[in-house]
Amino acid sequence: MTLIPDTTIGQVMDQDFDMIVLPGGLPGADYLNEDARIHEILKRLHDNGGYTAAICAAPKVLAKAGLLTGRRATSYPGVLDAMDLPQVEVQLERVVRDERVITSRGPGTAMDFALALIELLADQEKRDEVEKGLVR
Repeated sequence: MTLIPDTTIGQVMDQDFDMIVLPGGLPGADYLNEDARIHEILKRLHDNGGYTAAICAAPKVLAKAGLLTGRRATSYPGVLDAMDLPQVEVQLERVVRDERVITSRGPGTAMDFALALIELLADQEKRDEVEKGLVR
């Protein structure tokens, strides 16, 4: 699948968002982690009360931005553990929410992750509506 963006990061650097969700996978998560602009946007969003979310390998980006310090989080097995983050409580849950930071483990947890994000951005009723349609 090829995704074509409708804007560039440079064009949205100063915009406000309710949530930023980082996709997982490698090498994409590494590319995000190497971009100081991503860290800047994440920190600003967090400081302004927005949600930050990441799945699979992408929680490493939240960690490098300092957003996982003192928090519970999860990731693809071994990703956060390999970073030696003594101030992050690594969990094995499918989705972990610690205040305004949401993390998830990987492709097998993507639906749970998506439903959690719907609940945060809308409400439990909308989550239930979407989940019912999934016939889980």
